[in-house]
Amino acid sequence: MRILFITSNRLGDAILSTGLLDSLHSQFPKARFTIACGPAAASLFTAMPNLDRVIVMQKKPWAGHWWELWKQVATTRWWLVLDLRGSGIGQFLLARRRRSFHGSGSRMHKVIVLSHVLKLKTPAAPRVWISEDHKKAAAKLWPNDGRPTLALGPTANWGGKIWPGERFAELALRLTAENGILPNGRIVVFGGPGEEALAADTLSRLPVDRSVDLVGKLDLPTISAALRRCDFYIGNDSGLMHLAAASEVPTLGLFGPSREETYGPWGEKTAAVRTDLSFEDIIKQPGYDYRSQDSHMLTLSVDKAQRAAEHLWRYSRD
Repeated sequence: MRILFITSNRLGDAILSTGLLDSLHSQFPKARFTIACGPAAASLFTAMPNLDRVIVMQKKPWAGHWWELWKQVATTRWWLVLDLRGSGIGQFLLARRRRSFHGSGSRMHKVIVLSHVLKLKTPAAPRVWISEDHKKAAAKLWPNDGRPTLALGPTANWGGKIWPGERFAELALRLTAENGILPNGRIVVFGGPGEEALAADTLSRLPVDRSVDLVGKLDLPTISAALRRCDFYIGNDSGLMHLAAASEVPTLGLFGPSREETYGPWGEKTAAVRTDLSFEDIIKQPGYDYRSQDSHMLTLSVDKAQRAAEHLWRYSRD
Protein backbone atom coordinates (compact mmCIF):
# COMPACT_ATOMS: atom_id res chain seq x y z
CA MET A 1 0.00 0.00 0.00
CA ARG A 2 1.64 3.23 -1.17
CA ILE A 3 0.52 6.76 -0.33
CA LEU A 4 1.63 9.93 -2.10
CA PHE A 5 1.31 12.96 0.19
CA ILE A 6 1.70 16.35 -1.51
CA THR A 7 1.97 19.18 1.00
CA SER A 8 2.66 22.88 1.07
CA ASN A 9 5.68 24.75 -0.17
CA ARG A 10 5.49 26.88 3.01
CA LEU A 11 6.95 25.49 6.20
CA GLY A 12 4.10 26.52 8.49
CA ASP A 13 1.40 24.96 6.33
CA ALA A 14 3.50 21.81 5.88
CA ILE A 15 3.80 21.45 9.66
CA LEU A 16 0.06 21.93 10.11
CA SER A 17 -0.53 19.13 7.60
CA THR A 18 1.57 16.57 9.49
CA GLY A 19 -1.44 15.55 11.55
CA LEU A 20 -2.97 14.04 8.42
CA LEU A 21 0.18 12.00 7.86
CA ASP A 22 0.12 10.82 11.45
CA SER A 23 -3.54 9.84 11.11
CA LEU A 24 -2.89 7.88 7.92
CA HIS A 25 0.05 6.09 9.49
CA SER A 26 -2.07 5.16 12.52
CA GLN A 27 -4.89 3.83 10.32
CA PHE A 28 -2.60 2.02 7.89
CA PRO A 29 0.59 1.10 9.80
CA LYS A 30 1.99 -0.96 6.92
CA ALA A 31 1.54 1.76 4.28
CA ARG A 32 4.62 3.25 2.61
CA PHE A 33 4.79 7.01 2.18
CA THR A 34 6.24 9.29 -0.47
CA ILE A 35 6.11 12.99 0.41
CA ALA A 36 6.36 15.89 -2.03
CA CYS A 37 7.02 19.32 -0.55
CA GLY A 38 8.96 22.53 -0.94
CA PRO A 39 12.65 22.86 0.03
CA ALA A 40 11.94 24.62 3.33
CA ALA A 41 9.96 21.66 4.69
CA ALA A 42 12.00 18.78 3.26
CA SER A 43 13.90 17.83 6.42
CA LEU A 44 10.68 17.84 8.45
CA PHE A 45 9.77 14.33 7.30
CA THR A 46 13.11 12.53 7.36
CA ALA A 47 12.38 10.61 10.59
CA MET A 48 8.82 9.66 9.72
CA PRO A 49 8.08 5.90 9.96
CA ASN A 50 7.59 3.96 6.71
CA LEU A 51 9.02 6.76 4.60
CA ASP A 52 10.12 5.74 1.12
CA ARG A 53 11.37 9.13 0.00
CA VAL A 54 10.91 12.89 0.11
CA ILE A 55 10.60 14.61 -3.25
CA VAL A 56 11.69 18.24 -3.07
CA MET A 57 9.69 20.43 -5.42
CA GLN A 58 11.78 23.36 -6.61
CA LYS A 59 9.42 25.91 -8.12
CA LYS A 60 9.93 26.32 -11.87
CA PRO A 61 8.47 28.63 -14.54
CA TRP A 62 5.22 27.59 -16.20
CA ALA A 63 4.45 25.18 -13.34
CA GLY A 64 7.32 22.98 -14.49
CA HIS A 65 7.74 21.58 -10.97
CA TRP A 66 4.48 19.68 -11.40
CA TRP A 67 5.75 18.07 -14.57
CA GLU A 68 8.94 17.07 -12.77
CA LEU A 69 6.91 15.56 -9.93
CA TRP A 70 4.67 13.63 -12.34
CA LYS A 71 7.69 12.09 -14.05
CA GLN A 72 8.93 10.77 -10.70
CA VAL A 73 5.64 9.25 -9.52
CA ALA A 74 3.75 8.31 -12.70
CA THR A 75 4.98 4.72 -12.87
CA THR A 76 3.83 3.83 -9.33
CA ARG A 77 0.40 2.44 -8.49
CA TRP A 78 -0.82 4.49 -5.54
CA TRP A 79 -3.38 3.37 -3.01
CA LEU A 80 -3.99 7.05 -2.15
CA VAL A 81 -2.89 10.37 -3.60
CA LEU A 82 -3.51 13.17 -1.10
CA ASP A 83 -2.87 16.53 -2.72
CA LEU A 84 -3.05 19.47 -0.31
CA ARG A 85 -2.09 21.94 -3.02
CA GLY A 86 -5.09 21.28 -5.24
CA SER A 87 -2.98 20.74 -8.33
CA GLY A 88 -5.14 18.03 -9.89
CA ILE A 89 -2.08 15.85 -10.49
CA GLY A 90 -3.88 12.90 -8.90
CA GLN A 91 -6.17 12.69 -11.92
CA PHE A 92 -3.15 11.81 -14.06
CA LEU A 93 -1.74 9.12 -11.78
CA LEU A 94 -2.60 5.47 -11.22
CA ALA A 95 -4.44 5.74 -7.92
CA ARG A 96 -7.17 3.80 -6.19
CA ARG A 97 -8.20 6.83 -4.12
CA ARG A 98 -7.66 10.54 -4.57
CA ARG A 99 -8.20 13.41 -2.16
CA SER A 100 -7.49 17.05 -2.90
CA PHE A 101 -7.61 20.30 -0.97
CA HIS A 102 -8.39 23.38 -3.05
CA GLY A 103 -8.20 25.99 -0.33
CA SER A 104 -10.93 27.33 1.87
CA GLY A 105 -12.37 30.69 2.79
CA SER A 106 -13.21 29.35 6.22
CA ARG A 107 -12.12 31.25 9.32
CA MET A 108 -11.74 27.97 11.18
CA HIS A 109 -8.25 26.92 12.14
CA LYS A 110 -6.23 25.41 9.32
CA VAL A 111 -5.79 22.15 11.28
CA ILE A 112 -9.58 21.72 11.42
CA VAL A 113 -10.01 22.58 7.75
CA LEU A 114 -7.31 20.11 6.68
CA SER A 115 -8.82 17.39 8.88
CA HIS A 116 -12.03 17.70 6.89
CA VAL A 117 -10.15 16.53 3.79
CA LEU A 118 -9.96 13.03 5.29
CA LYS A 119 -13.33 13.43 7.07
CA LEU A 120 -11.70 12.91 10.45
CA LYS A 121 -13.98 13.05 13.48
CA THR A 122 -11.42 14.94 15.56
CA PRO A 123 -8.82 17.45 14.35
CA ALA A 124 -5.47 15.89 13.50
CA ALA A 125 -2.89 17.62 15.69
CA PRO A 126 0.46 18.33 13.98
CA ARG A 127 3.23 15.86 14.67
CA VAL A 128 7.02 16.11 14.30
CA TRP A 129 9.04 12.90 14.13
CA ILE A 130 12.55 12.88 15.57
CA SER A 131 15.18 10.16 15.85
CA GLU A 132 17.59 9.26 18.63
CA ASP A 133 20.32 10.99 16.63
CA HIS A 134 18.31 14.22 16.66
CA LYS A 135 17.86 13.92 20.43
CA LYS A 136 21.59 13.33 20.93
CA ALA A 137 22.46 16.32 18.74
CA ALA A 138 20.05 18.54 20.67
CA ALA A 139 21.44 17.37 24.01
CA LYS A 140 24.86 18.79 23.07
CA LEU A 141 23.60 22.31 22.33
CA TRP A 142 23.60 23.52 25.95
CA PRO A 143 24.32 21.82 29.28
CA ASN A 144 21.57 20.12 31.24
CA ASP A 145 22.24 22.14 34.39
CA GLY A 146 18.71 22.51 35.69
CA ARG A 147 18.26 26.12 34.62
CA PRO A 148 14.92 27.02 32.98
CA THR A 149 15.11 27.71 29.26
CA LEU A 150 13.19 30.27 27.21
CA ALA A 151 13.10 29.81 23.43
CA LEU A 152 12.61 32.78 21.11
CA GLY A 153 11.62 32.88 17.44
CA PRO A 154 12.17 36.53 16.39
CA THR A 155 12.06 35.86 12.63
CA ALA A 156 9.34 35.31 10.02
CA ASN A 157 9.00 35.02 6.25
CA TRP A 158 7.60 38.57 5.95
CA GLY A 159 8.71 41.76 7.66
CA GLY A 160 5.12 42.76 8.40
CA LYS A 161 4.82 39.91 10.93
CA ILE A 162 8.08 40.63 12.78
CA TRP A 163 7.91 42.13 16.28
CA PRO A 164 10.89 44.44 16.87
CA GLY A 165 14.03 42.73 18.13
CA GLU A 166 14.47 45.09 21.06
CA ARG A 167 11.02 44.11 22.33
CA PHE A 168 11.83 40.42 22.08
CA ALA A 169 14.97 41.04 24.12
CA GLU A 170 13.18 43.17 26.71
CA LEU A 171 10.45 40.55 27.14
CA ALA A 172 13.02 37.76 27.46
CA LEU A 173 14.96 39.70 30.10
CA ARG A 174 11.80 40.33 32.10
CA LEU A 175 10.67 36.71 32.01
CA THR A 176 14.12 35.40 32.98
CA ALA A 177 14.81 37.96 35.69
CA GLU A 178 15.16 36.71 39.25
CA ASN A 179 11.49 37.53 39.88
CA GLY A 180 10.32 36.28 36.47
CA ILE A 181 8.52 33.08 35.55
CA LEU A 182 11.85 31.57 34.40
CA PRO A 183 14.27 32.96 36.99
CA ASN A 184 17.85 33.34 35.76
CA GLY A 185 16.84 31.32 32.73
CA ARG A 186 18.80 30.52 29.61
CA ILE A 187 17.55 32.21 26.40
CA VAL A 188 17.84 30.19 23.18
CA VAL A 189 17.21 31.98 19.88
CA PHE A 190 16.03 29.92 16.91
CA GLY A 191 15.70 30.75 13.22
CA GLY A 192 16.10 29.28 9.79
CA PRO A 193 18.91 29.49 7.21
CA GLY A 194 19.28 33.02 5.88
CA GLU A 195 17.48 34.58 8.87
CA GLU A 196 20.61 35.54 10.77
CA ALA A 197 20.17 39.25 10.04
CA LEU A 198 16.54 39.18 11.22
CA ALA A 199 17.58 37.76 14.60
CA ALA A 200 20.69 39.88 15.05
CA ASP A 201 19.00 42.77 16.87
CA THR A 202 17.46 40.46 19.45
CA LEU A 203 20.70 38.55 20.01
CA SER A 204 22.77 41.72 20.38
CA ARG A 205 20.65 42.77 23.37
CA LEU A 206 20.82 39.50 25.29
CA PRO A 207 23.48 38.66 27.90
CA VAL A 208 26.16 36.54 26.29
CA ASP A 209 26.49 34.27 29.31
CA ARG A 210 22.78 33.36 29.26
CA SER A 211 21.99 33.16 25.56
CA VAL A 212 22.48 30.58 22.81
CA ASP A 213 22.40 31.46 19.10
CA LEU A 214 20.97 28.61 17.00
CA VAL A 215 19.78 30.68 14.03
CA GLY A 216 20.35 28.86 10.75
CA LYS A 217 22.41 26.09 12.36
CA LEU A 218 20.04 23.10 12.64
CA ASP A 219 17.69 20.99 10.54
CA LEU A 220 14.02 20.90 11.49
CA PRO A 221 13.96 17.63 13.46
CA THR A 222 16.95 18.75 15.52
CA ILE A 223 15.25 22.09 16.17
CA SER A 224 12.20 20.15 17.34
CA ALA A 225 14.37 18.03 19.64
CA ALA A 226 15.99 21.20 21.02
CA LEU A 227 12.62 22.87 21.56
CA ARG A 228 11.52 19.88 23.63
CA ARG A 229 14.34 20.76 26.03
CA CYS A 230 12.89 24.25 26.48
CA ASP A 231 10.32 25.32 29.05
CA PHE A 232 8.57 28.03 27.03
CA TYR A 233 8.55 29.44 23.49
CA ILE A 234 7.64 32.92 22.23
CA GLY A 235 7.75 33.82 18.56
CA ASN A 236 6.22 35.59 15.60
CA ASP A 237 3.61 33.90 13.42
CA SER A 238 5.93 31.60 11.47
CA GLY A 239 6.73 28.02 10.64
CA LEU A 240 9.01 27.94 13.67
CA MET A 241 6.06 28.85 15.92
CA HIS A 242 4.08 25.90 14.53
CA LEU A 243 7.12 23.65 14.99
CA ALA A 244 7.34 24.67 18.65
CA ALA A 245 3.66 23.96 19.23
CA ALA A 246 3.93 20.59 17.47
CA SER A 247 6.94 19.83 19.69
CA GLU A 248 4.62 20.27 22.68
CA VAL A 249 6.48 23.11 24.36
CA PRO A 250 4.14 25.83 25.76
CA THR A 251 3.97 28.26 22.85
CA LEU A 252 2.93 31.91 22.66
CA GLY A 253 2.46 33.25 19.12
CA LEU A 254 2.61 36.99 18.37
CA PHE A 255 0.09 38.17 15.77
CA GLY A 256 -0.69 41.30 13.78
CA PRO A 257 -1.27 41.14 10.01
CA SER A 258 -2.41 37.51 10.11
CA ARG A 259 -5.38 35.75 11.68
CA GLU A 260 -4.71 33.96 14.95
CA GLU A 261 -8.06 32.15 14.74
CA THR A 262 -6.85 30.51 11.52
CA TYR A 263 -3.09 30.24 12.01
CA GLY A 264 -2.54 30.41 15.75
CA PRO A 265 -0.33 27.78 17.41
CA TRP A 266 -2.25 24.51 17.76
CA GLY A 267 -2.26 22.58 21.00
CA GLU A 268 -3.53 22.52 24.55
CA LYS A 269 -0.67 24.58 25.97
CA THR A 270 -0.62 27.33 23.36
CA ALA A 271 -1.95 30.86 23.06
CA ALA A 272 -1.82 33.88 20.78
CA VAL A 273 -1.55 37.55 21.62
CA ARG A 274 -2.09 40.17 18.98
CA THR A 275 -1.52 43.84 18.37
CA ASP A 276 -4.02 46.37 19.67
CA LEU A 277 -5.16 46.63 16.05
CA SER A 278 -7.26 43.80 14.64
CA PHE A 279 -6.33 42.05 11.41
CA GLU A 280 -9.03 44.03 9.60
CA ASP A 281 -7.80 47.31 11.10
CA ILE A 282 -4.28 46.61 9.86
CA ILE A 283 -5.11 45.71 6.28
CA LYS A 284 -7.52 48.66 5.97
CA GLN A 285 -4.95 51.25 7.01
CA PRO A 286 -4.22 53.92 4.37
CA GLY A 287 -1.21 52.89 2.32
CA TYR A 288 -1.22 49.26 3.47
CA ASP A 289 0.91 47.19 1.09
CA TYR A 290 1.44 43.47 1.68
CA ARG A 291 4.65 43.73 -0.36
CA SER A 292 6.19 46.13 2.15
CA GLN A 293 8.59 44.76 4.76
CA ASP A 294 7.61 47.36 7.38
CA SER A 295 6.45 45.81 10.65
CA HIS A 296 2.74 45.86 11.48
CA MET A 297 3.47 44.65 15.02
CA LEU A 298 4.25 47.97 16.68
CA THR A 299 0.99 48.25 18.65
CA LEU A 300 1.86 45.06 20.55
CA SER A 301 3.56 46.31 23.71
CA VAL A 302 6.06 44.39 25.80
CA ASP A 303 3.68 44.74 28.77
CA LYS A 304 0.83 43.09 26.86
CA ALA A 305 3.06 40.26 25.62
CA GLN A 306 4.40 39.73 29.15
CA ARG A 307 0.89 39.43 30.59
CA ALA A 308 -0.02 36.88 27.91
CA ALA A 309 3.16 34.88 28.55
CA GLU A 310 2.62 34.82 32.30
CA HIS A 311 -1.01 33.77 31.86
CA LEU A 312 -0.06 30.91 29.53
CA TRP A 313 2.75 29.86 31.89
CA ARG A 314 0.35 29.59 34.83
CA TYR A 315 -2.15 27.67 32.71
CA SER A 316 0.48 25.28 31.36
CA ARG A 317 1.67 24.48 34.88
CA ASP A 318 -1.81 23.51 36.19
